[in-house]
Amino acid sequence: MFKKICIYGAGAIGGWIGAGLAADGHAVNVVARGATLSALRQHGLRLREGQGADERERAFSVTATDQPAELGVQDLVVVAVKAPAMGEVARAIGPLIGPQTVVLTAMNGVPWWFLQGFGGALQGRVLESVDPGGAIARAVPAASVIGCVVHASCSVDEPGVIRHRSGRGLIVGEPAGGSTARVEALVALLQHAGFEVTLSEQIQKAIWYKLWGNMTVNPVCAMTGAPSDRVLDDELVRGFISAVMLEAREIGARIGIPIDQEPEDRHAVTRKLGSFRPSMLQDVEAGRAVEIDALVGSVRELGQLTGVATPFTDALLGLSRLHARVRSLYPA
Repeated sequence: MFKKICIYGAGAIGGWIGAGLAADGHAVNVVARGATLSALRQHGLRLREGQGADERERAFSVTATDQPAELGVQDLVVVAVKAPAMGEVARAIGPLIGPQTVVLTAMNGVPWWFLQGFGGALQGRVLESVDPGGAIARAVPAASVIGCVVHASCSVDEPGVIRHRSGRGLIVGEPAGGSTARVEALVALLQHAGFEVTLSEQIQKAIWYKLWGNMTVNPVCAMTGAPSDRVLDDELVRGFISAVMLEAREIGARIGIPIDQEPEDRHAVTRKLGSFRPSMLQDVEAGRAVEIDALVGSVRELGQLTGVATPFTDALLGLSRLHARVRSLYPA
């Protein structure tokens, strides 16, 4: 069912998934640009695993291009870019998508299709915070999308070189819920490639639960420059984070994705990961655009749509947005 496979965005997660599929014997196409495109053409897609004496690097031959039209219609397109890049992706992805194409979105935060087939009174609404004017929804048909939540630690050592540290978890599901032949085939494909795959009956719940933790720690670390443990060790900062999480929990309950935990329960889960520098902090340090809208702006918008007051979320959005704008990492 998935003979033609394309990875759109060979960063940490896209590169890791692409390497896994290539290692399983699949011919993998990659849409990339700049230094990454050059590296893929010269050296292939390289994956590093293990540490010290146990570290190993494998290279996989892929077909890389910055022109999607050169690849034609694909059976599976894995979109693994940061949310700020989705506008550009939407303008170029068209040649890859046919009537039967599956578009697997492996991204952080609330995706543009979040309310497609779900959300009660909000079902079908376009979230302006993540898809202004609905441009992405028009470029990527809702019927093509399957959602994916990634639980793995990966990074980019250099263009085209992916480091996988831990975790192999992927949660996948249809936006409208339930099980279909195509999502079952996708699960089988990914499991055969060595990923630990869970089929979700409600992928929005998995998205929301992951967001519930990283919508706060991510931007707070980005603004302060502090790693996760120092953020949670500060009683006042942790209290602010918990207040934001309580607002998000109430929003989730109103759209049908309740969370039966307290913020401190989630803080304990985060602490078990040790001291780490979240992706948004890494983006700030590298001078890359930050995912504020998908992680925080979308929650504020959902609060407005559901009638939930979000003063703490508003403060987090305003501060993180201003911090990024001063550094030219978020549009004015």
